[in-house]
Formats: sequence, C-alpha cells, structure tokens
Amino acid sequence: MKRLALSLALGTAAVALSQPAQADVQITTNQPVVELSVTETVKVDPDIATIGAGVQTLSPTAVEAMRANAREMTAVINRIKALGVDEKDIQTTGVSLYPQYDYDQEQRKQVFRGYQASNRVSVILRDIDRTGPVLDALVAAGATDLSGPDFSIDDDTAAKAQARAAAMQRAEAMARDYARMAGYPNVRLLKVSEAVGYSPPQPMMRMAKVEAQAADASTPIQPGQIGSSVTVSVTYEMTR
Repeated sequence: MKRLALSLALGTAAVALSQPAQADVQITTNQPVVELSVTETVKVDPDIATIGAGVQTLSPTAVEAMRANAREMTAVINRIKALGVDEKDIQTTGVSLYPQYDYDQEQRKQVFRGYQASNRVSVILRDIDRTGPVLDALVAAGATDLSGPDFSIDDDTAAKAQARAAAMQRAEAMARDYARMAGYPNVRLLKVSEAVGYSPPQPMMRMAKVEAQAADASTPIQPGQIGSSVTVSVTYEMTR
C-alpha cells in the first residue's frame, strides 16, 4: 500500500489577507507511483528597467557634508521627475555618513580627511528604451554613482500560464514513459504542486564613479529577454 497526502488549499477571496486553510486528504493506492518535478521557462521581453543613482559628497564637517549632499541629491531627484518618472517609482534606498581617513606613510597613522555623505535612490523606468538617455541625464544632473539596470516584466501572468501548461504537458509525457517502461499502459494524476520562479533582481553591479560631463552619444543599453519559470511537482499512479 502506498499512502499519499494531497494538500488542498481552501479559502475565500473575500478575505484577501487571510492565509488559506489547509486540509490533508489521504489517498490510498495499491499501484506503483511516479513522482516528477518539471521546470519550464518562457522567455519574454522586459518592460521595466530599474536603475540606481546616488550622490557622494565630502566636507570637513558632518553637517556640511549632509547639507551639500542634500543639495546635490535634490537636483538629481528633480531631474528624474523632469524626465517624466512618477514619484511613486522613485525610492530612497540608503543614506549614509562616515568619517574618511587617509593613511600617512611617513607618520604611519590615519589622517582625518572629512566626512563623506551618500544618498541613493532606486528608479523604476516603465519605458526601457529611455534607459540610456536617463542614465546620461542623471550624470549631467550631478549623480556620481550609478548602478543597474535590472530588467523585469510588470505582469508575467500570461508567461507563467504558458510555462505552467508546458510543464504539465511534459510531466504527463514523462510519467507515461515511465509507466510504459514499467509495464503499465496508463497513468492517473494524484497530486500537483507548483513553485513559481520569479526572476529576482540581480544584485546591482556598482558602476565606476563618473564625472558629470557631456557625452557624444547615449549610453547603449541592450535589454535582451528574461525568463519566467514555473516548476510543477506531480505524482502519477501507474494504472492498467
């Protein structure tokens, strides 16, 4: 006897924040089973680019460093908004203030240089064709630290559905192959579970600090494609 647990999610859409109840239903079979895990990935064109922009300032005192940084970062943020980016797509990701030292080789000791203030924002661009020009504009506005871009898709429902259908089709074909090799002409689905593969934003690679200067051409950006994946785990009973 092979006893399998089938997990059924029971819930109501009326309570959006509640966790679905879990009910364990015991399925009993005296036939051999095959358990498979299949992943399918669908490539799609991204429609969102996320970039990071920051400003670093160095001043003799902490107050001066923060004030100078605030002025320069305000200019960068105003430039981002002037480029048509919605305020909800601009998010501060870090503000820092640290003392800076140089090592004096002759005196063999640390020499205080001042305070360095940093401020960074994450910017979502919903028109990825403008990524290069936006990066150039941010440098011209005073940004000295850039990162990204990270590409993603705003709504991958259709891509996930396509990947799900392909995964289920391949899983059934594989189960039938195993059944035939074991001498069984058919299979019966007993259990299905799914793991959705979100393409997590890759760590933003810090670009070299740049000087604000005019460029002869816009920074070239190639978005390529991203993968939207679904993994299905299935259990089939081999039947005669």
